[in-house]
Parts: sequence; C-alpha cells; structure tokens
Amino acid sequence: MTDLNGRRVAILAADGVERVELEQPRGALTDAGATTHLLSLQDGQIAARNNDLEDAGTFDVDALVGDASVDDYDALLLPGGTVNPDKLRVDETAMAFVREFVESGKPVAAICHGPWSLLEAGVVSGRTVTSFPSIRTDLSNAGATVVDEEVATDGNLITSRSPDDLDAFSGALVSAIGNA
Repeated sequence: MTDLNGRRVAILAADGVERVELEQPRGALTDAGATTHLLSLQDGQIAARNNDLEDAGTFDVDALVGDASVDDYDALLLPGGTVNPDKLRVDETAMAFVREFVESGKPVAAICHGPWSLLEAGVVSGRTVTSFPSIRTDLSNAGATVVDEEVATDGNLITSRSPDDLDAFSGALVSAIGNA
C-alpha cells in the first residue's frame, strides 16, 4: 500500500456533489495516510446527491477555495455530480485554483462530470481525458482527446467516467500522489 503520510489533498466541491465520488476517493486517500480538506464556494456545509436526483446528506466544508493556496496541497480531487461542477465552473476563484493546480504539475483527478471544471479552467486542450458520456463532446470541442476508458492519465491529469470506475480512479490517484 502507498504511504501518503504528510500529504495533503484538496477536494473542491459545491452543492450537488455526487456523494460516492467524494466519499470513496477521500476514504482511499485517508486510508493511505493523506489528510484531505474539502474546499468550497461557501462556509458551512454542501449538499450531496445520489445519482443527481436523491438527497444524500451533507459534507462539512473545511475552507473556502478563495482562501486556499495550491502551495498548501499535494493534489486536487474534483468529484462529479452534474450540479457540482456546473456551480464551480461559473466561479472565477474556483477556476483560477483549478488552472493553477494543473499548471503546478501536481496530480489533479476528476471523475464523471468533474472534468467540466478542467474544461472551464482551459486546461484540457491537447490532453487525453475521459468523462461521463454526456460531456465528452464538450471536452472534444475544447481540444481534448477523449477516450472511453476506466481511467485516463495524461501527465498530472487523472480522469474517470463514472462511479463504476471509482476503485480504479481512487487507486490511480493514490498512486500518482505517492509517486509525485
């Protein structure tokens, strides 16, 4: 097992986050010894969903993305859910954080609809990515090479299609941080 003791991972999410896409990778990171911080657009809590439609409780926010620094973290996790990245991508501060993180060369992992944030941050052109099928045309139109694979890794970008890929996605993220 990869030892991530001392590593810090930012999780950027907003209301509408798909619960399992935040919870399962976070659990894998914690099990490997990493510390995670949930960053969001607002203080307090964010509302989670199951399959975009069902209420799935809340997550406590650790800090505002506007107060966070890429220098404080070793990796970034972008969970999906349709509403979550749609809220994030219209927030300039959140998109600047994503852009800076990708440009830092540190691991950035996005699953399902999470790659919408990568697209909006302007960091997918020339990169190979995967995502939920409904946003693949958007990614392709932004200059990405889109593949239908469980996990696509291109440099520091790690992307996956859906909750069905969470085991492989979580493993790829833990491995990338351990090798960074």
